[in-house]
Amino acid sequence: MLRSEYWRHFDFWLLGAVILANAFGIAMIRSAIAGNETLAELVPRQIVFASLGMVVIIVVSVIDYRYWAALIRPIYLSVMVFLVALLTIGGERFGAARWVETGLVSIQPTELAKIVCILALAYFFDRSANSQHDLLWIAKSLLIAAGLALWIFLQPNLSNVIVIMVIWGVLIWVSGMRLRHLAIFSVIGIVLLLLGIFAPFSPLEDYQRQRVFTFLFPNPEARHGATYNVQQALIAIGSGGLFGKGYGHGSQTQLRFLKVRHTDFIFSAVAEEFGLVGAVFVIAILVFIIYRCLRTARLARDPFGSLIAYGVAFLIFFQTSVNIAVNLNLLPVSGLPLPFISYGGSGLLSVMLSVGLVESVVLRHKALEF
Repeated sequence: MLRSEYWRHFDFWLLGAVILANAFGIAMIRSAIAGNETLAELVPRQIVFASLGMVVIIVVSVIDYRYWAALIRPIYLSVMVFLVALLTIGGERFGAARWVETGLVSIQPTELAKIVCILALAYFFDRSANSQHDLLWIAKSLLIAAGLALWIFLQPNLSNVIVIMVIWGVLIWVSGMRLRHLAIFSVIGIVLLLLGIFAPFSPLEDYQRQRVFTFLFPNPEARHGATYNVQQALIAIGSGGLFGKGYGHGSQTQLRFLKVRHTDFIFSAVAEEFGLVGAVFVIAILVFIIYRCLRTARLARDPFGSLIAYGVAFLIFFQTSVNIAVNLNLLPVSGLPLPFISYGGSGLLSVMLSVGLVESVVLRHKALEF
């Protein structure tokens, strides 16, 4: 257990921002279901997940984050086995096997895999801090990320593969990757992505490629699919104006023209009902959470803790940026949720777990000396 003096370092500002984001998210989910009786149970479920998430934050913060270094290998292998098993036992939605159906709740192991990847990479870069930062060092770290990303790709789930690879790129850059190596791997990544989208024998699924083609060459007459969803999202955002139409009074949301409005397009529902002011409010909360994570990275007593905090900060930043960009039709539809706001038990618990890790790091930070 922590001694009482440790708790003075607990980041209550971070915890408060997370609570505020969760509360606002639950309120928006309640509005976004728009009286749909089949979705009515989502609100109490999200409340349960948020409550469990608060317990997770406290429990994980009490555990010294350095203990995870000793357990990272079995945890990594367990998650990998889970992802492999998911390909045969997982429930299929939207053409992908991403959920394990338990009868009560659906579990999405991919969300946990992103946190485990952060821990595994932070452990590797911490242990190899004094080694030569050559291509072998890069290859070893890339194998760690790819070991989980491969099985996620086979679900198929391209968006979360990109999340893991971007996290790898950020953490290896923070750990001292040379600029020329960064340029080389960036070019390779872009080329592979373009080949995956446009090559005749692409390993990507047709629906994944279609999302990109729909984004590049939209059909304004479409009455369903990604183009329709984005059109409705833009109408919702534009009609919200400065202050919005009021809670529960957004026409696109309440008349259910806006699809998946409680998950992928909840930002559009916020903008419609609370306007630009509400949208900026949500962004401000998430930016503040990211800032507190970056602050922890600066205060951390060792590279392991610092890299954990950097990884969590960029995970939240990247998913926030992509989700909002999709709502604004700046990126193809990806399926990434808006952290703390969108409905989703696995995603919420995983991001709350990551906040608990950041709290564990800041609780044990080394005081700065002047």
